Amino acid sequence: MNHPFMQLLLRWSIMALGVTIATKVLPGIACDEPSTLLVVVLLLSFFNAILKPLLVLFTLPFIVFTMGFGIVLINAILFSLVGRLVNGFYVDSFWTAIGGALIVSVTNFVANMFLGPAKAQVKRDRNGRGGPPRRGGGGDVIDV
Repeated sequence: MNHPFMQLLLRWSIMALGVTIATKVLPGIACDEPSTLLVVVLLLSFFNAILKPLLVLFTLPFIVFTMGFGIVLINAILFSLVGRLVNGFYVDSFWTAIGGALIVSVTNFVANMFLGPAKAQVKRDRNGRGGPPRRGGGGDVIDV
């Protein structure tokens, strides 16, 4: 399954599984309909791609000081934010958001163990090398 769109759908499915498990296990998280679950997964993916790197950058000293626990707090903040923005998806408290974020993170971790991490595709030239096409002739040259 090398097609990037199929990998994206698989990652979204895994996240949907994690959110579904969180709604079944934790009494403070609820999702009304499957269509709401789709919106939750899309919004969580968007926040993880856009907001999370910025939050990690700005809170890096705190993350280092807490030995990584700050990442869990950032995930909980994003999970709670989605609970406030999406009608039909309820997160009762911040502690519940921490639990939900941990369940989604563990689900993603376990899936990555079996599927491998998401990789960027690199096109190879006819010599088996990746990267942009080369200009000119033969050997390896460092352009300055």
